[in-house]
Amino acid sequence: MDWRSVKFDWNRARAFLVTAEEGSLSAAARALGLAQPTLGRQVTALEDELGVALFERGTRGLELTPSGLELIEHVRAMGDAASKLSLTASGQSQRLEGNVCITATEDMAMFDLPPMLRRFRDIEPGIVVEVIASNSTSDLQRREADIAIRGFRPTQKSLVAKRLNDVSYCLYAATSYLESFGPVDNHARLSKAAFVGFENNQTYIEVLKEMGVEATDANFRVKSESRIVQWELVKQGLGVGGFQCLVGDAEPGVERVPKHSEPTLGEVWLVAHRELKTSLRVRRVFDFLASELGG
Repeated sequence: MDWRSVKFDWNRARAFLVTAEEGSLSAAARALGLAQPTLGRQVTALEDELGVALFERGTRGLELTPSGLELIEHVRAMGDAASKLSLTASGQSQRLEGNVCITATEDMAMFDLPPMLRRFRDIEPGIVVEVIASNSTSDLQRREADIAIRGFRPTQKSLVAKRLNDVSYCLYAATSYLESFGPVDNHARLSKAAFVGFENNQTYIEVLKEMGVEATDANFRVKSESRIVQWELVKQGLGVGGFQCLVGDAEPGVERVPKHSEPTLGEVWLVAHRELKTSLRVRRVFDFLASELGG
């Protein structure tokens, strides 16, 4: 290979890739932790080096030119290769210090992880743990997190997954809501109740039907994508919501509906990238969480 023919700077190529994926210079600058003028200069310098225009301003912000569209897949492949290089290097680290990023659902991050991480800090004070509370799925292959706690088994071969103890869920309502709605003796009665849910409740509705609750979109009177907000809405008497039994049964002023209903079980998986699993500090956190969560 004639290395003299490769004349562009990777940092500039990265600036181009992130700008294309984020859709604007300001969003790309935030993602990279750079000042917007600095990022703009990097993109312009790459255009000068390659002798092509990569972006044009459209009605929805920056849009790729035909040349940009032709080049973006090559640069994306470079980004994936750079990510794999970083993963491999991180996997070789044997120090019990440094950062480990965990992503988990909001309710798991709010109620389950804090007491565990307090114990872990006493054991491994040199490891700094970052927690991302998100109900969306982080991409471990692109280093959005080192470890994920998920409600499903991943299918990617590059990921290592361990099945943990199932989590028990029940439907709950505030006593104040039940005083106005009336007693709930069976799941069928809940078909007339108001529910707290998400913007899209199709999966939720299917689960409820399996339980014998014939709910529709009309039952969901209050919605939020945040599980923590949903729980507060239930506690304030705005409707019925599903939550961990560990949390719901301990909350005063809230009760299971029906009162003696059996929990629904949800899978829990601990996931890490295969190469990161060879990192001693990541493996230490991974094994600790597996032990705490019953893996």
